[in-house]
Amino acid sequence: MLDKINIHDLQLLLSVDKDVWTEHSMLRLRERSIKRADVVACIMNGEIIEQYPSAYPHPACLVLALIKDNPIHVVAGIGGGNLSIITVYYPTLDKWERDYKTRKAGV
Repeated sequence: MLDKINIHDLQLLLSVDKDVWTEHSMLRLRERSIKRADVVACIMNGEIIEQYPSAYPHPACLVLALIKDNPIHVVAGIGGGNLSIITVYYPTLDKWERDYKTRKAGV
């Protein structure tokens, strides 16, 4: 089992087409008008800002990137030799500090 997910591991799996998009992630893309290409750009150019080692069914992390000057968050995990895209959203300032890396207290 992975201890900590590394951004390079995510990027490698994505670059060799070992990515799986959950039904939930596809629903969120449509609801939020986010393009798959923006999710790919987030992973390829972003940074991991949170780790979820106990996530089910496998460890996951939160990736942040600025895409076309807009912050985007992607929750992704690694399991069974695949990169799993779990969900994606635009972070908002009611829940995140201006750096979009730090959760606001009490939220």
